[in-house]
Parts: sequence; structure tokens; C-alpha cells
Amino acid sequence: MFPLSTRCLRRTITKCIGSPFRAASTQAQKRAGDISDAFVSLSGQQFTALPPEYADLKRRLIHGHEDAVRDSWDRLLRHLREDIPEIVELGPKVVPEIDFKDIDSPSDRFSDELKKRGVAVVREVVTEEQALQLKDDLKDYIRQNPNTKAFPATNPQVFELYWSRPQVLARAHPNMLKAQRFLMSYWHNDPSAPVSTKHPTTYADRLRIRLPGDSKFALGPHVDGGSIERWDERGYGRGGVYDDVWNGEWENFDPWEAACRLRVVSDMHQGVGACSMFRMYQGWLSMSTTGPGEGTLLVNPLLQKATAYYLLRPFFTAKRGPEEFSSSSQQAGFLDADNWTLEPDATSIFQGAALGHGQELSSLLHPHLHPERSMIHMPRVRPGDYVVWHCDTIHSVDKVHAGTGDSSVMYIPCCPLTEGNAKGLARQRACFEKGVPSPDFGGGEGESRHVGRVRVEDMRELVDVEGCRGMGLMEWDTREEGLGRGEREVLGRANEVLGFRRGDFWRGAVGNGR
Repeated sequence: MFPLSTRCLRRTITKCIGSPFRAASTQAQKRAGDISDAFVSLSGQQFTALPPEYADLKRRLIHGHEDAVRDSWDRLLRHLREDIPEIVELGPKVVPEIDFKDIDSPSDRFSDELKKRGVAVVREVVTEEQALQLKDDLKDYIRQNPNTKAFPATNPQVFELYWSRPQVLARAHPNMLKAQRFLMSYWHNDPSAPVSTKHPTTYADRLRIRLPGDSKFALGPHVDGGSIERWDERGYGRGGVYDDVWNGEWENFDPWEAACRLRVVSDMHQGVGACSMFRMYQGWLSMSTTGPGEGTLLVNPLLQKATAYYLLRPFFTAKRGPEEFSSSSQQAGFLDADNWTLEPDATSIFQGAALGHGQELSSLLHPHLHPERSMIHMPRVRPGDYVVWHCDTIHSVDKVHAGTGDSSVMYIPCCPLTEGNAKGLARQRACFEKGVPSPDFGGGEGESRHVGRVRVEDMRELVDVEGCRGMGLMEWDTREEGLGRGEREVLGRANEVLGFRRGDFWRGAVGNGR
């Protein structure tokens, strides 16, 4: 694990531990929508310059560090020129894998590659038979409820479902929770910081059943967890997450330090599908056998460097466009570091960023990343495999599903216990009670009238104590043995946020436990 830098330690103490307790916040239900509303490219809109104040933001971020940022850009471009051919050659082999049965003693190679790549496959988290049964049960649920919203409407692939029995069971499966604890253990923070990776919290997300031949769900390279928020001082700037990048020291940026992300606001503009909770990883549980080109996931496995690139890109402009170079040297000359300079006068253009939509990337906007080459397919997965990627990771899906079977997954992220995530659980729990969409997603009636959806009173019969706690339905045990100072503190804060003062199970309908 990486040691804590002085800057991160200072942020931990002053911004995390010292922050006063705040009651669970309320949040208005978002406008109705589907996954297409989360991205400019899927919603039929165009990227435009942001309001003028964002030019001032650019100036502030690197003020006094302009020369260092320029030098750091040159170093970064050299690294990308060396690293991208390597990952292209390796292809899916670059993605580290581990069997679920081995997670108690992972190899050094797996650990090193996960921290370097930011992506992994955990094999057989649930059995193939269990995963296929979950898919069959989901199909039955959809058939029983033909009013389910999905994208695209004419040939549904991504379903706006959150509270089906299979989803609840998969999120709370003991093996899933163990796998999440294992994966989150690769993050680190000062022991006194109020965060626990030992206590996964549930984030209710959608599911996908992508059919052969589909080209509608052609979601290109993008990053979850906010868009312009990554640059905004009121977003990720609240924790100074990317300060090293703005200071011209991207090599010191540590993607795995957790404490500086605790105060982040990742959804400043109420985007449909914009995540407001701290997800250390996004992930999905496979319910099909799917290989490269068969409607699966692609990632850029250069976690630190690719993140630094898309963060620095808005500050630089080409002196000469590609059309000004001869055809034989067009790309090399255009991309050469000598052809790029800091913007002489800051603009409000943030390539691929939009207010209330996800961060997108492309060859046109981010040419040095070569996304047409550097986006690497997941290796072939089978039902029951769990695929995860770091919250800063660039990812996409196959433009066309060229396989012969469905490509089916349940999206199940890894979320630690934090005070902010407890507030997210409180909002999510209220949606669960009503059967409406999870709070980060499109509003509307959701599953409130669906036949067979899970209700609060069903939970104790369906999942164990840890599964109920992860849903915000049972209080956390602050007397648990082996807790560190920060872990014990955040369990207590979470219990207060979630309203546990008497009893141990949420009975919001009758007022108990509040």
C-alpha cells in the first residue's frame, strides 16, 4: 500500500475528522429518465463550452504552477507513448484475475497489477447455476411487469430496475460482500479517518440484458462519478483529490487514497444516473458467458496516467491542427509534445464534460490516449464472475454485440461505509420503501406497482444481518471487535444518520428505530 503523503494526512485531519456531524440530507427525486439521459452522446445532444466562470476555474487550479504543469504534461505524453503499445499488445491479458477461493491469500502479482491497472475479475463469486437462475428470475420479473422502463424503448437492453428479488439477493450474497471487502482493502487511509472498507454499503443500480446484434447501447469511453465535478473546487476539490495533478506533480497522485474523497460532491448538477455515493469500484456480476466483441466491457488500464491525462487535457491546445501535417507524419507531428501548449487565454472548454451528464472521451477530444486502441476488452467471463473497475477508470462497451448469446450483467458497485454513504443509504432506503427508482437515477413511479418487488418486511427472510445492514435496515455494531478508531467512529455516525436509536431493524412505516 502507498504511504500517506503529508498533504493527504492534513486533508484527512482537517476535512474529514474535524467535520461536524450533520443529519441525513434530503434530496428531491430526479426527473424521470433512463440511461441515455446520463450521457450527452446517448441523449442526442452536443458538447458545448461551459459557462464563462469555468475559464476562471481553470486559471485558479494551476495558478502559480503553470511551468510545472507544462513540464508534467510533457512527461505524461512520454509515458503514454511507451505504455499504450504495451497494453495493446497484451489485450485482455492485461486484466488481473483471481479465483474467489483465493482472495484470502492473493498473489503479489495480482495485488500489484490491480493497483496499477485499476480493474480486475474475481472468478466464481457465485456459482454458474446461481447466476443463471438469477437471470431467469429477472426475466420472469420483467415479463410480469411489462411497464418496466428500459433503453432503448424499441428493443430493451438496460432496465430501470432496482428492487427485484434477484438484485437484492445478489447484492447481499455473503460471497459478494466478502469479495467487496477484499477489493476495497486495496484502498488506504489514515486509521483515524471515518471510513470503513470492512462494512460494504449497498448501492442499488440497474441491470443489462444485451441481445446479439444490438448497436443502440453503444456507450463510448466515459468515466463515472461526476464530470465537471472533478475540476470544480466545490466537487472533488473539497477533498483536494487531484491537487497533485494541478500542481504539476501527477506522479504523486495516489488513486487509492480514500480519506481525501470523503467530502467530495460528485453530483453537483442533479444528473440522471450521476452517482452521489462514494463508489470505490463500479462493477457487475456476470449472468452470461461473454467474450471480447460480444457486448462486453472495455477499459483503459492505465489508471493513474489516463486519469492525469483527461484532467490535464482542458488546459492544453494544439499549435497546429492535424490537417497541417503531411499525411505520412500527420498523427505523430500533431501529437508531438512540441505541438502542444498551455492555452494562451483560458477557455471554458472541458473536453467531454457537461453539466449534469457523465464525463466522455474520444479520439477527437483526447487524441494522446488513442481510445480506439487503448480501450482493452475484458477477458471472457462466465456466469458468476465479478468484474470491477476503479471509480476513475475510463470504460466503455462494445459498439456492436457481435456474439450469439445475451450479454447480461447486474451492476453491483463496491461502496465503503462513510457518513456520506450513510446519507445516501437513507435516501435509497426511502426509495426502496416506496418502490421508486434509486435516488441517483431517473424519477417516476418505478417499480411501485410492480408485481413481485421486494419490500422492507421481506428482507429479514431473504438476506442475513450484513445484507440488511448494507441496505441501511439494521444498525451497525459499534462494539464489534477489532475496529480501529475511524471505523468505530463511522459506524456510530452511520447509525445516527440512519435513525437507529432504539431497536435494530428499520420499521419506518410504524416509526420504530427512528
